[in-house]
Amino acid sequence: MILLKQKQIKCPYCHAHASLRPASLVYGSTPQTRGKFLYVCDRWPACNAYVSAHERTLLPMGTLANGDLRHKRILAHRALKKLQQDCHMEKWEVYIWLQAKLGLDAHQTHIGQFSEYMCEQVISLCQQAPAYTSGRAA
Repeated sequence: MILLKQKQIKCPYCHAHASLRPASLVYGSTPQTRGKFLYVCDRWPACNAYVSAHERTLLPMGTLANGDLRHKRILAHRALKKLQQDCHMEKWEVYIWLQAKLGLDAHQTHIGQFSEYMCEQVISLCQQAPAYTSGRAA
């Protein structure tokens, strides 16, 4: 694998730099972590902020997140996935729906960039959609 130039990232929590590190640093050495990378705060584990890197480009998938924000992002992704399944929609269709609901464009609509507040908005919007509970289109 050819490593591309690392993106310079600062931790939003402690303002230290973050470095591209093997995912096994955080998750341990498993078949799932092999070949995967994270941007990890240089103060880890004292500062628990990190974000996954794209496999091909090694660019960050979003902003560094602490445990609470990572959990909210997981819940937001799950809510969107449930809406997608219940509505029998493609992933891109769910994101267009979300863009319209949030008044954002495609470049702004990435859960990996969202704050806890925005993740809560995503979860709430998905749960309010009629299809979330009935399986019908929103």
